[in-house]
Amino acid sequence: MPQFGIEKLYVKDLSLEVPNAPMVFLEQGQPAVDLNLHTEGKLIQGDQYHVTLSVTVTAKTGDKTLFLIEVVQAGIFRISGVLPEMIPQVLGITCPNLLYPYAREVVSDVSVRAGFMPILLQPINFEALYQQQGAQAAEAGAGGTH
Repeated sequence: MPQFGIEKLYVKDLSLEVPNAPMVFLEQGQPAVDLNLHTEGKLIQGDQYHVTLSVTVTAKTGDKTLFLIEVVQAGIFRISGVLPEMIPQVLGITCPNLLYPYAREVVSDVSVRAGFMPILLQPINFEALYQQQGAQAAEAGAGGTH
């Protein structure tokens, strides 16, 4: 019988940069916001796994960076009764789905504390992202054998 449990959720790392302050607060216009995500999961011991979701948000107006927020949201998960070949999917889809709302909240809170409007990140389809990364890895592997 498959079992899944959350042992601990926490912010592993948090960084904020406002490189062009204070002049950046005089800028007008809507900033362009860029989002980068990275997930990583590994076995700690027994049936406990550590998963990190790294979120980097960069806001720019023209060529000026308004701010850069980096959050590494992490969790320790207990996973048992799952086929070994399914573990990467659980670590790459299920766990990031649970971590992402917490990372979104941190990004929004930090952007406000930095003096900007809240950044409301859109939901992410981690299943599609996982499949895309798998396809890219397979393509890279096939490309390396020619």
